[in-house]
Amino acid sequence: MTSILSDPTYLGVVAAVTGASVTVKLADSVSSGLAIIGGHTYRVGQVGSFVRVPQGYQDLFGVVSEVGADAAPEAQVDSKSTRWMRVELAGEAIGSHFERGLSQHPNINDTVHIVTEDDLSRIYGENGNGEVPIGSLSSAENITVKVSLDALVTRHSAILGSTGSGKSTTVASIIRSMVAPTDQQVGSPGARILLLDVHGEYCSALADLARVYSTAPQSEEHALVVPFWALEAGEILEFIAGNLSENHSIAFLDKIQELKEENVRKRGFPGLDPNSLTVDSPVPFSLKRLWYELIDFELTTFVGPQRNVPAREAEGDANALSPPRYTPHSMGNAGPYLNTAAKGIKRQLNLVRSRLLDKRYDFILHPGVYEPDVDGGTGGDLDCLLEGWLGHDRPITILDLSGVPSAVLERLIGSILRIMYEALYWSREKTEGGVLRPLLVVMEEAHRYLNDSGSNVALDMVKRIAKEGRKYGVGAMIVSQRPAEINETVLSQCGTVMALRLSNPVDRARVKGALPDNLSGLMDLLPVLRTGEAVITGEAARLPVRCRVKLPREEHQPRSRDPRVKESWSVRRKSENYGRVVASWRAQKTTAVSVPLEIKRESVPPEEA
Repeated sequence: MTSILSDPTYLGVVAAVTGASVTVKLADSVSSGLAIIGGHTYRVGQVGSFVRVPQGYQDLFGVVSEVGADAAPEAQVDSKSTRWMRVELAGEAIGSHFERGLSQHPNINDTVHIVTEDDLSRIYGENGNGEVPIGSLSSAENITVKVSLDALVTRHSAILGSTGSGKSTTVASIIRSMVAPTDQQVGSPGARILLLDVHGEYCSALADLARVYSTAPQSEEHALVVPFWALEAGEILEFIAGNLSENHSIAFLDKIQELKEENVRKRGFPGLDPNSLTVDSPVPFSLKRLWYELIDFELTTFVGPQRNVPAREAEGDANALSPPRYTPHSMGNAGPYLNTAAKGIKRQLNLVRSRLLDKRYDFILHPGVYEPDVDGGTGGDLDCLLEGWLGHDRPITILDLSGVPSAVLERLIGSILRIMYEALYWSREKTEGGVLRPLLVVMEEAHRYLNDSGSNVALDMVKRIAKEGRKYGVGAMIVSQRPAEINETVLSQCGTVMALRLSNPVDRARVKGALPDNLSGLMDLLPVLRTGEAVITGEAARLPVRCRVKLPREEHQPRSRDPRVKESWSVRRKSENYGRVVASWRAQKTTAVSVPLEIKRESVPPEEA
C-alpha cells in the first residue's frame, strides 16, 4: 500500500461500476490542483482529464465526467465527503496497442491513476499511425491531442460552436494540420478537400495550399461556374420555371429529351449508349433554344383553309432571347387561328427568359466555356470542370460562395455536391474515384442549407453523402453555429463531434442528443469553454477529450475576427466616399469603384553615368 501511495500518478480506487461508468473514491493523499510528474504538470481530478485503471497485462482508459458529492454512489449519498469522481471508460490498451471499447470491466478497489505522457504515447502511437495533431490537452498542455485522419474523413464529422467561439479558426487549423501539419511531417500532399466557403473567410487563410474559385474572381482566383445541364432536369426546371404542374412539366421534359438526343446523334459522347439516354443524363443542351422552340409553339397562329400555315411576321432570335412574332389571332372565322395544341406555358416561359437575362445567375445559366450554343456545342466538357476542381496540384479547393444570391445558395450547393458525388460514385473503380483517392467536403454555415424547411436539394444530397458516402470515398465535415437547425439525420451520421462554446440550451441539447448518454457531463462544459477550446468525441478521437486547438499563424487565420471597436473608433474619421459603397452594392462586388482611376505610366530613362 505504501508503494501505491508513493506513486505520484495514484488518484484513488474504484468504488462502483455501472456499465461504462466508474465511480472512483479519491485517496486522502490526493489534493486538487497540479501534479508534477516526470517534469510535466498535470491537473488532478478535473472534468475532461484522463485516468488509467490497470488490469494486469492491460490498462483501461477513461475520461473524468463529474467530480464531487454528486459523483458518489447512491449508497454514499448521506456521506459528507466530496472526494468522489465519475469516470466514463472509453478504451483499453494491451501492451502498446490501443483500441476503443472494452473487453472487461474493473473490479471494486482497483487502483486509478493519472494518464501521463507515456500513457498517451501508447494511445496514439509513437509514429502517429495516421493521427493528425490538432492541439493540446486542456488539463495538460504538454500533451498533444491527435485525431484519426481516416475516421475524420470517412465517418464524417461536425464542428459546432457559437459565434466568436473560434469555429472558423479551428476549421482552418484542422485543415492545415491534415495537409501540412509541420515542417518536420510530410502531411498529405495528395489530399482532396473541397471547402464550401459561404462568407469568403478562408481564401487568404489557406491561399498557399488551395486553388480558389469565386463567382466574382479577383487576382489569382478562378471563375466559379456550374453547368446547368449537369443537373437533374427536375432541379433546373424548378429553378428557371418555378413550380410546374405535371402536364406543364412534361412539355419541358420532352423538349429537353429531344434536344439531348439530337446532340448525342450529332456528336456522340464516350461511354454513352444513345439507347440509355435519359432526360437526366449530363448531356449539353441549349436553354435558349429550349425557350425559343417552346415559346414559338405557344405563340404560333395559323391561316389558310386547313389552318396549317404559320402566320409568322418575324423570326425572332434564340441567342438574343427575342421571341418570334405572329399575326394576332382573330375572333372570327377568317383567321388567323390559335394553336389549339399549345401547352399553356407562356407564363413559365416568361420566367425562363427572365432568369436567363438575370446577371446574378450567370455562373449557372451562362457557365462560360461550358455554356452550349443553340446547337448544343460547348467549349469544354465535365472532365475539364472536374479536373479544375479536383485534379490540380494543390490539396485544397475553395469555392467562394460569398457573392451568390441567398435565393439560389441552397440550389447551387446542392448542384455542386451532386456533380461531385455522382462523378466519384460512378468512377469508384478508377484511380480518380473516391475509393482510391477520397474527398472531404467541408460545409461552412451548414445551418443555412441543411435545415428542414421545404424542398432542399442541398439537404437531400448531404443526406445521401452522410448515409452512403463512406463506401465511395466521400466524407463530410459539417460546420455550424446553430446545430439545432441542422437536420437530425445529417447530424446523427457525424461520427466525430468537435463542440466549441455553445451558449444556447437548445443547441446544447441537440449536441447531447447526438452523443452517448454517458458523456453528458462533458457536454455540460460547453457554455464555459474558452475561445478555441473544444470537446472532441467520437470515432476520430481515441478518447473523449477537452482540447485547446492550436492557432495558425497570423497570416493563416481566416477573416472572421471581431472588428476592433476601440481601436477603430478612437481614430478621427477621414474623408469618406459613400459613392464607393453604393457602387459595390450595385455591382455585388466588394472591389467595385465609383470613379475608375486611370494611371498613365511612362518609362524612365536610365541615369547617365
